[in-house]
Amino acid sequence: MTGGPGQWSALLIHGAGGGGWEWRIWQGVWQAHGLNVHAPDLQPAPEGLARTGWQHYAAQIRDALAMLPHPRVLVGASLGGLLAASHAGAADALIAVNPLPPAPLHRRLPPRQWPDVVPWGMQARLFSTRQAMPDADDATALFAFRHWRDESGAVMRMAAAGIDVPAPACPVLVIASTRDDDVPPALSREQAAVWQADFLQSPAGSHVGPLLGDSAAGTAAQAVAWVNRLAVAG
Repeated sequence: MTGGPGQWSALLIHGAGGGGWEWRIWQGVWQAHGLNVHAPDLQPAPEGLARTGWQHYAAQIRDALAMLPHPRVLVGASLGGLLAASHAGAADALIAVNPLPPAPLHRRLPPRQWPDVVPWGMQARLFSTRQAMPDADDATALFAFRHWRDESGAVMRMAAAGIDVPAPACPVLVIASTRDDDVPPALSREQAAVWQADFLQSPAGSHVGPLLGDSAAGTAAQAVAWVNRLAVAG
């Protein structure tokens, strides 16, 4: 592994129903440390969200990662964490934030039914957004409410059915919120143990808190410090 602190490239993958905007705080922190940061919006298939499958998002991540020079760190949150983990073989480091667990740990999440198009954007409400983001300020909650988008049910069903992801060969950091109603922190800790990864407990009090809550900047700073330690050690 080559490249000193500040010489890394980073590809940040958002969660279901979100977009690259989820990483605005992280981008600011990481760019201030000199990293080359990319946070794209995952795009649906040309036929629309109802026809969008796992492979459509996977191809976008593969192509975006291939455009970045080494050393490169792949970062993903929630669904994006699972997508990122499945591409860790092409990265020099991986950071997974409250990631959806791969098989067989996926069985520990309660089963859910997903329609072909999950109407998170269409049915977004400010009240429910505020409930889901108790550790974010009002302006961030309002921005999120205006930017949630619908999601592919096929992608969510495939993630729920279990994605086989081998333990990454690269260094891995798993970050978990103190409280997360979607992916229990204990499950993320167990995933880190299975992968023999480093583990960071964020003080965030929600699933999206490490990205959008009042502790997001601090969590981003700890994550970039971890990357920079890899650079020094490498």
